[in-house]
Amino acid sequence: MVKCILFDLDGTLTDSEEGIIRSIQYALASFGIDEKAENLKEFLGPPAHIAYQKYYGFSEEQAALAVEKYRERFSVTGIYENRLYNGIPELLGKLTQDGKILAIATSKPLVYTEIILKHFGIEHYFTEVVGSTMDGSFCDKSEIVAEALRRCGVDKSECIMVGDRRYDIIGAKDNGIKSIGALYGYGSREELSEAGADFIVENVGDIYDIVK
Repeated sequence: MVKCILFDLDGTLTDSEEGIIRSIQYALASFGIDEKAENLKEFLGPPAHIAYQKYYGFSEEQAALAVEKYRERFSVTGIYENRLYNGIPELLGKLTQDGKILAIATSKPLVYTEIILKHFGIEHYFTEVVGSTMDGSFCDKSEIVAEALRRCGVDKSECIMVGDRRYDIIGAKDNGIKSIGALYGYGSREELSEAGADFIVENVGDIYDIVK
């Protein structure tokens, strides 16, 4: 029986693609790089400073500067270029009524995560909210999932992770819990399957059928 459900944020609860990608374009432009939005999909998931190094060959110093520029726009505008996926408030409400323990486990900085949850009026559904630090010292998804599980204090056999990218699935596996891959988010079925998702759902409503 599932007692505790950990949710990723971007691509799982909210469709934040517009705000993230526009802010990345803003950051890249400061380096003289004009990039099309469709080429930035891989930035939806991993910590930003790692993505800049991996996909653009930035040094650690350049990546840190890019993150600063990203936040310059995201903290004011991009954070609100966002929407809840259809059915999310209803899902969270039903799970809460069923007595489930809900938590957030996201690589997005905690300060932004808390603003977004309050903006959409869903913060009260979550017993714990675990996000990354602004300095990048705590951003590994497996570590974030581990901390969320520790705070929730529920046996791992009764916990499950819901996310849309391989990082979420791997984070769950590294911590010995099952996972649900959200296909309506940013990851493909192939990506989620290869990462080892225990379940893959095509829409929000399917999540309830698995964890109820």
